[in-house]
Amino acid sequence: MQTATENIRANGAKQTGAPEEILSSIFGYSDFRGEQKEIIETVISGDSCCVLMPTGSGKSLCYQIPALCRSGTGIIVSPLIALMQDQVMALKELGINAAAIHSALNYPELQKAQEDLRTGKLDLVYIAPERLVSNDFLGILDHIELALFAIDEAHCISQWGHDFRQEYRQLSMLRTRYPNVPCIAVTATADAPTRKDIVEKLELPKIYKAGFDRPNIMYNVAVKDNPRQQLISFLKTRQPDESGIVYCLSRRKVEETASWLCKQGYKALPYHARLEKEVRSQNQERFLKEEGIIMVATIAFGMGINKPDVRFVAHLDLPKNIEAYYQETGRAGRDGIPAIAWMVYGLQDLVLQRQMIESSESAEEQKRLERQKLNSFLGYCETVTCRRQVLLHYFDDNCDPCSNCDTCLTPPQTIDGTIPAQKVLSCVYRTKQMFGTGYIIDVLLGKDSERIQKFGHSSLSTYGIGQEHTAKEWQSLIRQLVARNFLSVDSEGHGGLKITKQGAQFLKEKENIELRLDPKTIGSSSGASKKTDPAISLSKDEDKALFVELKTLRLSIAKEKKVPPYVVFHDKTLIDMAGKRPATLDEMSLLHGVGRSKLEKYGQAFLDIILAG
Repeated sequence: MQTATENIRANGAKQTGAPEEILSSIFGYSDFRGEQKEIIETVISGDSCCVLMPTGSGKSLCYQIPALCRSGTGIIVSPLIALMQDQVMALKELGINAAAIHSALNYPELQKAQEDLRTGKLDLVYIAPERLVSNDFLGILDHIELALFAIDEAHCISQWGHDFRQEYRQLSMLRTRYPNVPCIAVTATADAPTRKDIVEKLELPKIYKAGFDRPNIMYNVAVKDNPRQQLISFLKTRQPDESGIVYCLSRRKVEETASWLCKQGYKALPYHARLEKEVRSQNQERFLKEEGIIMVATIAFGMGINKPDVRFVAHLDLPKNIEAYYQETGRAGRDGIPAIAWMVYGLQDLVLQRQMIESSESAEEQKRLERQKLNSFLGYCETVTCRRQVLLHYFDDNCDPCSNCDTCLTPPQTIDGTIPAQKVLSCVYRTKQMFGTGYIIDVLLGKDSERIQKFGHSSLSTYGIGQEHTAKEWQSLIRQLVARNFLSVDSEGHGGLKITKQGAQFLKEKENIELRLDPKTIGSSSGASKKTDPAISLSKDEDKALFVELKTLRLSIAKEKKVPPYVVFHDKTLIDMAGKRPATLDEMSLLHGVGRSKLEKYGQAFLDIILAG
């Protein structure tokens, strides 16, 4: 029996119109999105390019379809084994000849994959950058026909990128060694310096920038106030069978949080680099194949995960910059169905991130860039305007106010922060820049403490001048002044507040600033109660009930085949089935994500459930 790829090619897939035919018959999609078609045609014609597309917008199709249309094998550079395996598994379900070559293969598996590559049996091969540039592998490539090179997660090639990898730098040699083979570099996360670096290192003549907006993701940031209770309050708003990721900064916090969530009745698993390899693999497999799993992880988890139905990503600690945040939150809602990115952060988070920058062994130029990136991210956290606008502006993109973030749904209360800021800075100065936030607030509130009396600070002009705000409000205002770099925290000492050059300039020039007041109760402005039910587009109860039945069938098939449920069909496809209720296989073939191979394998079983409903 011919594979789907062979079938397409036997019917003239290399002729004009082949991309549309492959899109429909193999992948089950009716139309290209955005600039997909132009990008695909560019690569098919033999030209090279860089592609920036948000996660879930179809970057993979931009090199998979050209690899099927062009003669030869497409070589896909991928940074993680998990990502390679996930992609290859999905492609094989579509009937495409694909393989991954990596260190986890045993010797017979490796030999077979390399022999299939040598003999032209493979349409796509996924490989890590360090193996690709090895003499042995280049020796194989030198003697076969190559359709294209695709470099996934291309931001890894740039020293300005948030996820720089030295081995990616070597990929530039592909352009000189194979000058007639088109190269496509794709990424969802790259600011202007990173984009420039990618294009220059790989000598790419054209760049496609499809925008960075993920309109289905609701963005929400709250101030830390008992973060575990805040997390539980957030999780209670979710559907019980939802999959999600909770990011923590340290391995210890990952394990403690996962254990605590299990005690609260959730199916939570830990993931970090120090876990035994077998445990990491088992936990990842459960996350991919089961429903309702919450993965509590460090940033070691995520890049290799192509799971489309992650309904939420939560951060209990502050990521290091906007790019890291955007990439991590981008793991939610890859299927285009509503999802949420939820985060809590506080003063200690930003102090820790600044300390990590200063204590690193990076060159001063790199530290300067990291400081700028962190400051941009803090501006996002503290904004009083639409979060999506701030996020997109960082990537030189824009949008109207989104009505799908906490600041749009519940606009924060703001005050003229000029006088309060002057009071804080003056108090820090008059106490000789030696004391932390709590002590400064006590002086501002006029507390009669033994410590204040000991230092004689009850006689200061700033003693008791801040009684118009509560202690919690002063905490918020001081946090914002640290975020704006008016104040710094001496993390090596006892947490003393110090006035920065920017803070001194503010006092001198008496500029006006606006500050926000944090909500008074946990999660009161979180917006987290906004439901992100995957079946939200289904209005009839009987359609929602059918959707649940279809999910049950999908899970049963997935367990039998030992693949993740989304490899059988995405939620979006099941929603389409439940809403449109096809009466024949021909009608089912017109639904989103139902290609020829999946129709043959699973169509009748799902049709039987629909017709019985």
